Amino acid sequence: MNTRMRIAILISVWMLMVVLGSPSRAQTPPAPAVEAPAPTSTAQGPTRRLTLQEAEAIALKNSPQITIGKLRALESREYVRETRSALLPTAFLSLTGVDSESGSRIAAGGLTNPTIFPRAAAGATVTQLITDFGRTTNLVASSQFQAKAEDQNAAATAADITLAVDQAFYNSLETRDLVTVAEQTVHARQTLVDKIQALTNAKLKSDLDLSFAKVDVARAKLLLLESQNNYQTSLAALSAVLGYQDEQNFDLQQPTEPMTPPNPEVQSLIMEALRQRPEILSQQFQIESAQKNDTAEHDLWRPTISAIGVAGITPVRDPAITPNWYGGVGVNVNIPVFNGFLYSARAKTADLQAEIARQNLADTRNNIARDVRTHWQDTNRAYERLSVTQQLREQSSLALNLAQARYNLGLGSIVEFSQAELGKTEADIADTDAQYQYRLTQIVLAYTIAQPK
Repeated sequence: MNTRMRIAILISVWMLMVVLGSPSRAQTPPAPAVEAPAPTSTAQGPTRRLTLQEAEAIALKNSPQITIGKLRALESREYVRETRSALLPTAFLSLTGVDSESGSRIAAGGLTNPTIFPRAAAGATVTQLITDFGRTTNLVASSQFQAKAEDQNAAATAADITLAVDQAFYNSLETRDLVTVAEQTVHARQTLVDKIQALTNAKLKSDLDLSFAKVDVARAKLLLLESQNNYQTSLAALSAVLGYQDEQNFDLQQPTEPMTPPNPEVQSLIMEALRQRPEILSQQFQIESAQKNDTAEHDLWRPTISAIGVAGITPVRDPAITPNWYGGVGVNVNIPVFNGFLYSARAKTADLQAEIARQNLADTRNNIARDVRTHWQDTNRAYERLSVTQQLREQSSLALNLAQARYNLGLGSIVEFSQAELGKTEADIADTDAQYQYRLTQIVLAYTIAQPK
């Protein structure tokens, strides 16, 4: 049978299928065509439209980690007030009532031997630190720097949450698009099965071709089931990141921002990261805090000068107590001499803590520089992969069209056609993955350099 006769027979059979609408009822009916349903969700409730910006706002509002970061920042500000209180006056009221044996004295338990008089008195005491030669001031500065460090830690937590949301959002979009690819594959292969079934019924194709086609449909359905499962898993992960205990039924909106080429130079990105990363800023403040605390611990050896004033009345008193009121003002100077090497140990500990903070900063700077280089390389590779997967998709489409034409003309086998279909599906998946992976690498790189949104 020459080529022209084959073409004529194929055209006749196709026209017969169109007219009758179904193959001969004497043969086994073909499997029903599979429609391409929209990705289903097990979540309850109506579908909710969600953009990337809305997802970020929801996560920052609902995340317990954000609340914890804010609370720690507020807590650190209270420590500043607590430390600063040493610079302010202290006042308290006293009420005293004493009954004693006439003329009794305290005779044991101390070197002094004071007389105890029966009395009832009320008075006030005020104390004020005059100077401790900078120790308290350094402690206040240390707590202020620590409060600033906690603010930066809260900003770093917010950045971590935002990155997790962006990754979960794009993963959900990618798995949803892969569901669409799998559905289109099932639909295309089911259409081929229907066609081969009709040709087999007309004795123009063998049962082997039909078996191969049905195997391809089964593989496509397995791919669809796996894609749908991945989509449900990614939706559950996104719901959890947003602070929901139950899976939400989101209608995710594609971002409208165009994909831009990566930065051609990495060193400027590293410098930007070292200037802007909240972890770097936090550790710089921690170094300042440790240095101020170190100075304060060394200042323990300096004298402390404070003033005290007391005043009150004794309406009920022993006749030996005159007059009926009392008052006094004094200045107290404490000079440390020896305390079992306590101050020396505290000063040495503060020195070591300051050095640890400096080394932590150096390590963090090295790690951030490494991360920027790594993610910059990942971004460049993902960007180059875009053109490769696009070419692969175009060439696989061309190969599929040629294989289909050869198969329809009887010049190619079903194996060749199946391989072309498989290549097309793999190319579609690779191209879809490449687009989302490039966006994800851009997001991670922007996070690494703390790029503002």
